[in-house]
Amino acid sequence: MRRNDSFGITRKRFLAAGLSAAAILPARTLAQPASLQRAPARLVPVKLDAGRVIRIVVGLRPYRRTGFVLRADHLGDKLLVHNYGHGGGGFSLSWGCAAMAADLVADRSPQRAAVLGCGVIGLTTARTLQDRGWTVTIYAAHTPPDTTSNIAGAQWTPTTVFASDAASTEFLETFRRASQTANRAFQLMVGPAYGVRWIDTYALKHVASDRDEIDYALSAGIEDLYADVETIAPSSTPFATPLVRRFTTMQIAPNTFLPAVERDFFVRGGRIVVRTFTDAAAIASLDEAVVFNCTGLGSRTLFGDTELEPVRGQLSILEPQSDVDYAYVAEGLYMFPRDDGIVLGGTFQHGNASLAPDLATQRRILAEHAALYRTRT
Repeated sequence: MRRNDSFGITRKRFLAAGLSAAAILPARTLAQPASLQRAPARLVPVKLDAGRVIRIVVGLRPYRRTGFVLRADHLGDKLLVHNYGHGGGGFSLSWGCAAMAADLVADRSPQRAAVLGCGVIGLTTARTLQDRGWTVTIYAAHTPPDTTSNIAGAQWTPTTVFASDAASTEFLETFRRASQTANRAFQLMVGPAYGVRWIDTYALKHVASDRDEIDYALSAGIEDLYADVETIAPSSTPFATPLVRRFTTMQIAPNTFLPAVERDFFVRGGRIVVRTFTDAAAIASLDEAVVFNCTGLGSRTLFGDTELEPVRGQLSILEPQSDVDYAYVAEGLYMFPRDDGIVLGGTFQHGNASLAPDLATQRRILAEHAALYRTRT
């Protein structure tokens, strides 16, 4: 296990102790003095030709207007801990919500636990429990590489998680704690082993009133988790938008991260059982006395959560482009470069549960991304 020399604490010890990242993360300002601003980077435009599309993928985000569910209930004689409904922020919040879910059983001696779901929420919850001494079995209908998490964009930007007019003060505090803990945990995993790296990201806006990721961070109270934020001259970039802000965050490669965490789970004695549950009664029949529900959208059927809704996201993946070493987010669009391809996003369709790729949506995504550039190669 790698250790962070600055703080002398491993990710395992950090999560096991339930520490608050707020206590150790330095505050960051959202503007830099001119003397500290970096020289303009050379940004190579993405080649957005339709012929470079190598695959189209569709996933359904488990969204709740009031935010994710993180609480303990009872199911017959079992303790049932819910950890689901993270919208578009599942990767970003994963380790934080896993730690908080584990905190809900901190008064119990570690024993056997069942985790339902093998996406990023289920895997990180299972690993966190193992680090606290629990023996864990994951029950899931699908495992990596066949989970929704495998096709996520997976940048550390916990946005599209809740509706600002619906979230309670109590939830916002939970959201901030989960964001802080998860951000710190991912910092300790940076490197090729887990597919996590720091990346410059450009927030692009056409008008000042539009909200970008930095505005979202400010309103949600997590602005201190966005590093090296500065407003830069659009003329120093290839972008056509009149407003450009640059910040640094982490990019996660799902097809590296998920198998790595799954391997860690197996190395520590974990077991995965492929199984589909059709109702809560089937869950109540499990041998484990403590069950963690990380089923995402499945919680609507299994536990009657009618607020939970699918939000459809379609991604176009372009051939890898090694000279593109930055990301951008722009009013619903985003571009993340990865070794397995350039990820182009641009859909957030409420109530649409179709997993069929739509060619008209693909054409729109390519056209809108192309319009962001003044120049193209």
